Amino acid sequence: MSALSLAVRDSSTMLRRNLLHARRYPSLTLNLLLTPIMMLLLFVYIFGDVMSAGIGGGHADRSQYIAYIVPGILLMTIGSTVIGAAVSVSTDMAEGIIARFRTMAVHRGSVLIGHVVGSVMQVLASLILVGAVAVAIGFRSTDATALEWLAAFGLLAMFALALTWIAVGMGLASPNAEAASNMAMPLILLPLISTAFIPADTMPGWFQPIAKYQPFTPAIETLRGLLLGTGIGHNGWLAVAWCVALSVLGYFWSRALFNRDPR
Repeated sequence: MSALSLAVRDSSTMLRRNLLHARRYPSLTLNLLLTPIMMLLLFVYIFGDVMSAGIGGGHADRSQYIAYIVPGILLMTIGSTVIGAAVSVSTDMAEGIIARFRTMAVHRGSVLIGHVVGSVMQVLASLILVGAVAVAIGFRSTDATALEWLAAFGLLAMFALALTWIAVGMGLASPNAEAASNMAMPLILLPLISTAFIPADTMPGWFQPIAKYQPFTPAIETLRGLLLGTGIGHNGWLAVAWCVALSVLGYFWSRALFNRDPR
């Protein structure tokens, strides 16, 4: 058996293992998924009129604010769901199963690949659920073409992959699941200081560069442009650059932590 076929076989086995864990213990995924759904409902039905009036120059229009907020909520969904990967990896490290895998005749990279692919699949399923809730409360994207929808899905998948590698590194660097969950909290907090809920122009001047050039804002603005027809500008290549940079950083960080000698 070639090295490639061995890697594919072992990665498929690890993926199946992680999906079985997610199916048997769905509480973590559900808890993380409830955060963006509750934020969506809270901002639409409690703050929707006020927020839309602020964005629309005094004219309250909740449907307009739904269109504005949904792309940000989708990116927040990615940030919250991948925390499960950090917790899962840290749990495997603490329980010693990864140390056991090191002694077995399995492809070393398959352990991490199984976690990453499984997490990305869970993220995409979560996005579908959150998207369905958004459509149910009034979100529409009638002007987007099939190519723009495909590009939007590709961007979400790239962002999910990038954040998953970062979350895996956080899980490997944490001594236990609780520490991994706390270390991954910025993945939920960063969307709150992006343009997910309000435009960057309404923020204090000294804070606008932080909001505009952090990883979430370019992805949110690109997604808005693809789905709603707003201007994308330089946000498109910034979003792709962030995805590539975070993926590379997370991959090499995770591999270095995984290959280090166990204590």
